[in-house]
Amino acid sequence: MRVVGDNVPEQKVYPLQEALKMAAEMELDLVEISPNAEPPVCRIIDYQKYLYQQKKKAKEMKANASKVTIKEIRFGPNTDEHDFQFKLKHAQSFLEEGSKVKAYVFFKGRSILFSEQGEKLLLRFAVELENYGKAEQMPKLEGKRMIMMIAPVKKK
Repeated sequence: MRVVGDNVPEQKVYPLQEALKMAAEMELDLVEISPNAEPPVCRIIDYQKYLYQQKKKAKEMKANASKVTIKEIRFGPNTDEHDFQFKLKHAQSFLEEGSKVKAYVFFKGRSILFSEQGEKLLLRFAVELENYGKAEQMPKLEGKRMIMMIAPVKKK
């Protein structure tokens, strides 16, 4: 088998017994890297240290992963202009901080008859937020709610 490593004197093909003896002398482990190669490739390393470094890298990658938060904004089917602008400003700040916005119109009782009004409201909301985020889905009626998701625009 071909033996490689930082502290291997000569990177060449060794018999298995000799490779194991070299690893034992260095108080390290003989680890098979590429079993399908001809001849198989092994590396002399401290395996526990290698596992520790892999765990550390995985933990670091997980810490750097972005966590997506979803902020909700609720409208009524007959939301007034001032309220609309107020909620629009909140949505802008949410999108700027990197959160997704879930805007929905809640229909109470017979107000479900105004579902077109609710859809217009959500579409207008998406158009107003075009510079800050883009709509992931068109307004969709689910029970008594009409929902629309808006994701933040990636900053360059």
